[in-house]
Amino acid sequence: MHLNKDSLLQLDRIKRLNVVNAVSGIKPANLIGTISNSRQANVAIFSSVIHLGSNPALLGFISRPSKDVRRHTLENILETQYYTINHVHKFMIEKAHYTSAKFEKNQSEFEYCGLTEEYLFDFKAPFVKESRVKLGMRLMDCQPIELNGTLLVIGEIQHIILPDEAIHKDGHIDIASLDGVGLSGLNNYYQIEKLTSLPYARVSEVPDFMS
Repeated sequence: MHLNKDSLLQLDRIKRLNVVNAVSGIKPANLIGTISNSRQANVAIFSSVIHLGSNPALLGFISRPSKDVRRHTLENILETQYYTINHVHKFMIEKAHYTSAKFEKNQSEFEYCGLTEEYLFDFKAPFVKESRVKLGMRLMDCQPIELNGTLLVIGEIQHIILPDEAIHKDGHIDIASLDGVGLSGLNNYYQIEKLTSLPYARVSEVPDFMS
């Protein structure tokens, strides 16, 4: 199959959405937990969390346009400045998936989707108790992407919580051992499997791939 810009635009809207959402490959599945100043908790699944830097420790995620649909996650983050990022694991895929439903502001996805709010280290935003890797985040910036009206939400890591046995002495985290999952498109989930570990790439040590 070959799709150019014109043929892509001619696809049925749902098919085009699915193709474009999946074509970048497998993305991490995360639950972002927030709470409003009135103490209404919210949790929603995102597949757009990205690493932006290690010093300071910054992560970003994309919040979609909010003209027609209220974005409770973004509203709460802007209101309180704090949120959590929680990995999704194999045993919780279905619960995590249904947090994407369009719940009302006063309806907690934690309650409706069978997930548990957890408050740790006096951090304002709720973690997801079922998650084995939890990050406490503080909002640092929001950068508008004018081409499509989305926002790049940038936060600094305040807390990292994960099992001791999952982190190696060199700092690598074994996501596969925690049954971490990836997401393609809007509703296709993949199990993560570690294939190999390779050394830091140096020009002087590149193997002879031409022989």
